[in-house]
Amino acid sequence: MNINITDIFFDLDHTLWDFEKNSALAFEDVFKMQEIEIDMANFLRFYVPINREYWERYRKDEITQKELRFGRLKDTFDLMEFVIDDLVIDSLSEKYLYYLPKFNHLFEGTIEILDYLKPKYNLHIITNGFAQIQENKLNNSYITHYFKTITNSEMAGVKKPNHLIFDYALDLAKTKKETSIMIGDCIEADVLGALDAGLDAIFFNENNAPVSENIKQVNHLLELKKYL
Repeated sequence: MNINITDIFFDLDHTLWDFEKNSALAFEDVFKMQEIEIDMANFLRFYVPINREYWERYRKDEITQKELRFGRLKDTFDLMEFVIDDLVIDSLSEKYLYYLPKFNHLFEGTIEILDYLKPKYNLHIITNGFAQIQENKLNNSYITHYFKTITNSEMAGVKKPNHLIFDYALDLAKTKKETSIMIGDCIEADVLGALDAGLDAIFFNENNAPVSENIKQVNHLLELKKYL
């Protein structure tokens, strides 16, 4: 337990907000609306790793938002050998982004750990996600009120792991890196990004990925109690 910590910064997707579950539900609805008959399990088997790859490229500024939104679906359908028009893919992408934040599944323990932490610390969000969509996710999940500030990459002009987004978040929160800690699911963006920016960090390692012994980690959100 670090008694010097005053401010906790959380990532949102894959850390508090259950992206994979909510994403699958959004796609199910959108495909039904568009009357597209597709094997969802097979679609997700291709889409999930492709989406992660596209987000990594987006985080590195190798592609634009538009390229991310279209490309991840185009590549998935191509690998499935599913014939679909590019205009339909554009429509699917827009509808998916509209319906995605309407689902509000959180990781097990989210509300309990936020209730535990809020009386003791100032809580914040730092996310690379699109601003309006992330705001809608927080609101529809009824967790906005837990957070004093919300920083997204559009506001900061850079994405995690760039130290400038952490500097921006610290300034917005009116706090110092020496008394702050970042919690997130991505080693590169959340953990190493925060550490390089001078904050402490905890890796939310839900899938028990191998990680260096010097990295603080939890496999369940309630395990944060042993650090905070």
